[in-house]
Amino acid sequence: MLYAALTPLLPHYAEEFDLSKGGAGFIVATYALGVLVGAFPAGIAAARVGAKQTALAGLVVIAAASVAFAFAGDVWTLGLARFAQGLGSAFSWSGGLAWLIAAAPGGRRGQLLGTALGAAIFGALLGPVLGAVASFAGTELTFSLVGLLALAVAAAGARLEGVPRERPSLAAVGRALRDLSFVGGLWLMVLAALLFGVLSVLASLDLDRLGWGAAAIGAVFFVTAGVETVVAPLVGREVDRRGALVPVRWALVCGVAVALGLAWAGRPFLIAAFALLASVTWGALFTPGMALLSSGAEDVGLSQGIAFGLMNAAWATGAVIGPGLGGALGEALGDPVAYGLAALVCALTLVPVLRVGTAGARVPTKP
Repeated sequence: MLYAALTPLLPHYAEEFDLSKGGAGFIVATYALGVLVGAFPAGIAAARVGAKQTALAGLVVIAAASVAFAFAGDVWTLGLARFAQGLGSAFSWSGGLAWLIAAAPGGRRGQLLGTALGAAIFGALLGPVLGAVASFAGTELTFSLVGLLALAVAAAGARLEGVPRERPSLAAVGRALRDLSFVGGLWLMVLAALLFGVLSVLASLDLDRLGWGAAAIGAVFFVTAGVETVVAPLVGREVDRRGALVPVRWALVCGVAVALGLAWAGRPFLIAAFALLASVTWGALFTPGMALLSSGAEDVGLSQGIAFGLMNAAWATGAVIGPGLGGALGEALGDPVAYGLAALVCALTLVPVLRVGTAGARVPTKP
């Protein structure tokens, strides 16, 4: 929710702090930079300290950072608060997903990961709405209430049963980074985050330039996140039934077309329509990526906490590069160049996916 909340507020902050497209992209990317810095320590904590404890600690950090964001009066405070939100997110994600996998019944891992992703996207769905509300009610009140909400969720989670600790192993990390399934899952997380990072900066600034306000921009991303929330569990079922790479092939082929469509779109309604299609195609890469990561970690004996910590690092890498690179290319060479590069990366990813085949890409059915 907090990552997406900045989208409708971005034109406001760009004007208030006199930010270029590249500067606006950097502010978007600071959240992901926090995730990147905290990713591996969060994975170690989830394995050694416990998944539940790590998830709750992340929520407390998120609460404090949200209050700091509420009262940020300059661009550096705003960026540091976003960084701290991302840092807390790394711990809550690594702990939360390891907590979920430990309780997942056999044969339903893909669906449950898709459902978990759908819950995350539901938060992303609320993010633009939260940003639009903050544009009217004020950031101080809005994000202070978000901090209180995070503390309330942490208090509720403290009453739930935890799961056994895992034994972290650096040797298992090395084996995982040589495993095709695990590395492929990492790359899909990088790619999807990179694509959405480009979209979040360029689409919001272009819609603002074409006369749409914060509420209208928030509505566009609200609808796209809503569609992605529905699609994620459905993709998870396909992963369980047919393997992870079947939906990946479809998503990459259609993703190339969507990126080229965004490069061509010059009117606000067309930009909004292609953003909706991006939520279906680019968003369909997340669940198979998570499933490949989890199954690859299981194959090589890597703890799920560390696996999802590395997943956070992969997502954060794409989310750091995407907004900054997309904003810089859009400013220097034009948006079509940035979107064209996104289409090229999707096409290059499709080549090895077609060569690998799908027989070995099924998610294990053992609990």
